[in-house]
Amino acid sequence: MPVWGWILIAAIVVIAATAIAIVVARSANSRKKTERLKQRFGPEYERTLGETGEQRAAEDELAARERRRDKLNIVALSPQAREKYAASWRAVQTAFIDNPSSAVGDADRLVIEVMRERGYPIEDFDQRAADISVDHPAVVDNYRAAHRISLSQQQGNVDTE
Repeated sequence: MPVWGWILIAAIVVIAATAIAIVVARSANSRKKTERLKQRFGPEYERTLGETGEQRAAEDELAARERRRDKLNIVALSPQAREKYAASWRAVQTAFIDNPSSAVGDADRLVIEVMRERGYPIEDFDQRAADISVDHPAVVDNYRAAHRISLSQQQGNVDTE
């Protein structure tokens, strides 16, 4: 076989090996990304996957949330503000016993007030929930449920139970 034939075979082998290495590296990076997002978002990962219907779309959505959250200037509450909000929360909980429908709305407004003070955008509920899911993925589902109850209460569709 002529020398150029061996060179051609060697070039094909090198190209094939490079292509295989690229595919393996992308696959490993994809698995790492998936595991990182699952670890970070917990049940929110599965909820987003169910909502989007495909893994890549869900992971793109969660990564976009992280990028958006990174651009926000979220600050910690001062000790005085923490105490004020803790006292307000206790008052809402106490009021729930006597007037649950009013307390649910008060609780929703209190959460929005705390978010505003911390620097979260609060205009749109779905965006608020998405932003919260980055920092508090374990509680965002409860936040969504509480908001649904608050909306139902405002429409008169919730009883005290």
